[in-house]
Amino acid sequence: MSDEAVIAQKSPCAVEVTEGQTYYYCSCGRSQKQPFCDGSHRGTDFTPQPFTAEKSETLYLCGCKQTANPPFCDGSHKNL
Repeated sequence: MSDEAVIAQKSPCAVEVTEGQTYYYCSCGRSQKQPFCDGSHRGTDFTPQPFTAEKSETLYLCGCKQTANPPFCDGSHKNL
């Protein structure tokens, strides 16, 4: 299994988050539950990235796994 992130999609993932809840962002791109981890990183050097929502809102999480500010989209998908 490659240790390079898979490009899950070339656009951000809009997700509704709830204040105080912890989420586990998929950093490998292999999860079938994008943008969240489903354990598909096992056997790679990747680990899920936990983050806790500061407020209830819509966030745009990186779908291409190339962002410099994970888990948030920074527009890196535009260069793919």
